[in-house]
Amino acid sequence: MRWPVGIANFKFEIFPGLPDDAAMSDLIYPRSPRETMAGWSYLPRYIDKIRLHLAGQLHADYQENLGKGFDAMWLKHAGVTHDQMLTLVKNSLTDGQVCDWVFHNVKKTDAEKAAHRADLLSRPLANDPKALERFKLRKQESGLSHRDDITTFVDYIDADEKRL
Repeated sequence: MRWPVGIANFKFEIFPGLPDDAAMSDLIYPRSPRETMAGWSYLPRYIDKIRLHLAGQLHADYQENLGKGFDAMWLKHAGVTHDQMLTLVKNSLTDGQVCDWVFHNVKKTDAEKAAHRADLLSRPLANDPKALERFKLRKQESGLSHRDDITTFVDYIDADEKRL
C-alpha cells in the first residue's frame, strides 16, 4: 500500500510466518558481560541471570555459578551481597529501579568501577595456571579452540552466546 507523499514514506509487506514445526531455542542468554549500568560493567548480565532464575528460566548451565564466579567478582567490587541483589531484583519491576538503587547505595568511584572492568576483561590471568587450563578446556568443549580472537573469559562468553 502506498500513502500520499508527506504522510509516510515506507512500504508495508506481510511475509509468510515460520513453518508450523519450526522451534526457537528455549535458551535465553543474559546480556554480555561488557554491558554497563550505573557505570558498572557486568551488572546488566548479573541482573538478567537473577531475573531468569526468579522466573524459573535460568538455563542449567548458569545455575551452579549464580552468585559465584564473575557474579561474585562484581559483588565484591560493589560491596553488596548476593542475597541483597536477589531481594533488590525480586522487588524491582525494571532495570531502572535496580540502577537507581545501585547508584544511590553503591558508593564507588569511577576509578574503582574501571578497576573492576579491567579485572573482568583480563581473565584468565596469565599467572593462574588453573584458570588458563579451565579457559582452554571451555574453548575445546564449545568447539571454539580454533578461535584465536577469543583470549579472555569475556570473549569466550560472548562467542559461546553467539555475540562474537
